[in-house]
Amino acid sequence: MILLMMKINNFLRGAIKINSSPIFNLGGIQMKNLSSWLIAMFMFMFWAFRVVVSFMEQYGKDFGGFTTFNFTIEIVLLFLTMVCIALFLRRNIFGGILYLATYGYYFGSYIFSSLMQEGEMNMIVMQNIMVSAVGIIIAFFAFLDLFIQRARKKDPKDKKTDWFFKDGKYERDYDERADRNEYRNY
Repeated sequence: MILLMMKINNFLRGAIKINSSPIFNLGGIQMKNLSSWLIAMFMFMFWAFRVVVSFMEQYGKDFGGFTTFNFTIEIVLLFLTMVCIALFLRRNIFGGILYLATYGYYFGSYIFSSLMQEGEMNMIVMQNIMVSAVGIIIAFFAFLDLFIQRARKKDPKDKKTDWFFKDGKYERDYDERADRNEYRNY
């Protein structure tokens, strides 16, 4: 047991290297924005919530009216979500697309079927619709964050230096002034 804990500790020390820069390198994870970290935390919290709902459903206990819509697909979705979170942390766009597609299919179909149902909606159905909407919103923002990050990498803009490096007029004026100035240092 102690040997296992020492190996885990050594692995974490090797994987987590905190540099002097404000960007932490967590085993290849480089997320520069607070929004990316918040989305990752919400993804993990929603995943943990769905794990608890699935366990309660498995044991036949009520968890405040929250239910799984299809237990088998829910279990597959939970394992797939772990992969998607890892891909999101690695800033892979495929993880965002897969996360949005799976959550959109699973939770979106529940929302659509619940809204198309005739008759009254009780409180349990309404809270499950709300939780499904939250899941889809988190997935949409995760995809949007990765998409925007990809666009930022293609055309990075820095307002502090772009005025100098991207202004051809300044360079031409400077060259003309330099040509007229013939001071020599002896």
